[in-house]
Amino acid sequence: MEPTLLQSDVEVLAEGINLVWVLLVSFLIFFMHAGFAMLEAGQVRSKNVANQLTKNLLTWSVGVTVFFLIGVGVDGLVAGSGFAPGFDVGGVNDWVGWLFGAVFAMTAATIVSGAVAGRAKLRAYVAYTFLLAAVIYPVVTGLTWSGGLLSYNGVVFDDFAGGMIVHGMGGIAGLTAAWMLGPRLERYNEDGSANVIPGHSLTFAVLGTLILAFGWYGFNVGTAAEVIAITDEGLALGDFAYVGRVAMTTTIAMACGAMGAGLVAWLKTGKVDTLYVANGLLAGLVGITAIPHASTWWGAFLVGGLAGAQLPIVFGVVENYLKIDDVCAVFPVHGSAGVLGTLLLPVVASPEYMSGISGSRVDVFVAQVVGVVVIAGWTIAATAAVWGALKAVGQARVTPEHERDGLDVSEHGVDTYPEFGQPDVATDGGSADGIVRTDGGEKFAESRSSSELRSDGGEPNDGRIKMVTAIVRPDRLGEIKQSLAEAGAPSLTVTNVSGRGSQPAKKGQWRGEEYTVDLHQKVKIECVVADIPAEEVVAAIREAAETGEPGDGKIFVLPVEAATQVRTGKTGPDAV
Repeated sequence: MEPTLLQSDVEVLAEGINLVWVLLVSFLIFFMHAGFAMLEAGQVRSKNVANQLTKNLLTWSVGVTVFFLIGVGVDGLVAGSGFAPGFDVGGVNDWVGWLFGAVFAMTAATIVSGAVAGRAKLRAYVAYTFLLAAVIYPVVTGLTWSGGLLSYNGVVFDDFAGGMIVHGMGGIAGLTAAWMLGPRLERYNEDGSANVIPGHSLTFAVLGTLILAFGWYGFNVGTAAEVIAITDEGLALGDFAYVGRVAMTTTIAMACGAMGAGLVAWLKTGKVDTLYVANGLLAGLVGITAIPHASTWWGAFLVGGLAGAQLPIVFGVVENYLKIDDVCAVFPVHGSAGVLGTLLLPVVASPEYMSGISGSRVDVFVAQVVGVVVIAGWTIAATAAVWGALKAVGQARVTPEHERDGLDVSEHGVDTYPEFGQPDVATDGGSADGIVRTDGGEKFAESRSSSELRSDGGEPNDGRIKMVTAIVRPDRLGEIKQSLAEAGAPSLTVTNVSGRGSQPAKKGQWRGEEYTVDLHQKVKIECVVADIPAEEVVAAIREAAETGEPGDGKIFVLPVEAATQVRTGKTGPDAV
């Protein structure tokens, strides 16, 4: 006799599978914060990287706790079920649902940080995150997912995974906050023309994009949260009955977003801009996020392509006409793309989806417009009120001095890239003690003695102290250190500098806009010698620094009037 599952066994099996699935996709959505951190850090200047990373860490830490204590209750209050904080649950497994909602809420919160990068006070951003997690975002979800209060003619506003509720809301909030703060210093000239301020790492931006795209499968596919449902006939697929459509439309829209943005950038500038391709990939994902359960296959192509194509155009409008400094392009990526995809639902909706709707495609469109207008209006009003209040009490923006120094130093007291001047650190093939390391071995430079005999009977440098200063390419530093050590002059000082000489200016592109680089990055090497002939030091540097191209640099030899060794008190050549 074959064993049969009891009804209680079936319920436990279904509940266990559904809980595991929701937890798995919640963890996947949480990992999107790593993508946001890299994407945003790559698009800011190197002096603001630690600040951007700190904001991402605190967005999660502050936001998720506030959402637990207050935000969940506000969501229920707006939806009409009363205020019940996250700790007031019927059973411990109800917290799985809370976590699933929390990772969505924190995604909306972290989007804002990219728009206000480089000039917002950390305390101001944290205060806004607190209020967004406590009130601003929960009001939106209370009106929509929890309450279903936005509708037209019996058709309820539909946003499957947060294209408007999460991303559109976050993008609009970011644009509003950036408008309230004002642009970064030197972003606009007196005549209103914009200056391009490139981010410090395109590599970070692209890797962050790919991490976000990976996590997005948890965002969209994961919203099909009920894997197995219990029916009168037994077990059946729940939301997974249409999960294949969600996975397909998400993937196609992602790809078309990248191609759409790249195509428009190419038509505008004649070049396929890498950052626009990356941002366009995300815009395609945002565009489909509200409707992946309903869209036809061709609709995914249309929505993704349009979401990517609008990106360079909308960013140009924001930058050149609205004069809003949206550092990480959060509005064209999340805001306008989210609105576009949400409104295109009746255009691309499949017959299967429409068969379950009580109204016409026109009714669906009006319902979507109602949702977009209400969410956008509430977000703009609430965000402007918060940042306006912070601005009124002088707590919204850092001082000009701190902005010029960089928020890493002024807000956190750290240097994200301490490239040079660190003791006992050598990452370019040399070392701090004169040892030249090649192929894993060691080669010790033979130091010339101060009593070295000279064929002309004189003393090196006529018994005087000389300083050899070289301005050279940074990539030649390792070879120069090795060459100096072999010449018996291992002691040197290295400084990062930038300058202009015979090397021609270069043209760069950042998000499709051209800028001129006429101050080139160099390193300045200073070597003070007494018993080593300065001409030998010059020859060693020149031999190692030369590439044969303009911009190899220059070497100067200067007399040193006096020298004193701090530790021993020795003076003159003995101090060197």
